[in-house]
Amino acid sequence: MAGFELLLQKQLKGKGMQKEMSEFVQGRRKIEEKYTNNLAKLSQNLLAAQEEGFLGEAWVQVKKSLADEAEVYLKFSTKLHSKVEKPLMNFCENFKKDMKKCDHHITDLRKQQASHYVLVEKAQKALTKQQRDLQMKTKQLEIKLSNKMEEDIKKSWKKSTQVGDDLMCYVDLYNQAQSKWFEKMVTTTL
Repeated sequence: MAGFELLLQKQLKGKGMQKEMSEFVQGRRKIEEKYTNNLAKLSQNLLAAQEEGFLGEAWVQVKKSLADEAEVYLKFSTKLHSKVEKPLMNFCENFKKDMKKCDHHITDLRKQQASHYVLVEKAQKALTKQQRDLQMKTKQLEIKLSNKMEEDIKKSWKKSTQVGDDLMCYVDLYNQAQSKWFEKMVTTTL
């Protein structure tokens, strides 16, 4: 069970990492948006708007440069949201849904496995009981030989063989259920 616990811890750690990454990107986007707004406001500032000549032209270029820089940061913020933050959030939501489906499926497989195990135990007990009965009748046959006793032994032998076949069938079903469960666990963690 240590392997299962290890896989579960790894998945939970990955889920936490997704959340942290999403929060980080969202925080970065908000910083970029705030910076964009501040640059845009600054570029709209009317200080020295009446300046003429070379200094006036230079001042207009500085303000235009700020507006252009604000536009670049706005585009970056928009791309950060559309290309990173939104897909990451979608992935997290889909991951939750997928994990819920997988968890339900794995739980069903585990229940199947448990029910097959119960059948194996019952068949094993029936086989043990049938073998004891067969041994007892064989001993009785050695002591007292009769046709009725011989028929009882044959019936008991057939019943014992049938119970053994049932046990093998249940063991096979259990092994298949365990294999499916293990396979689903491995594919889920990938």
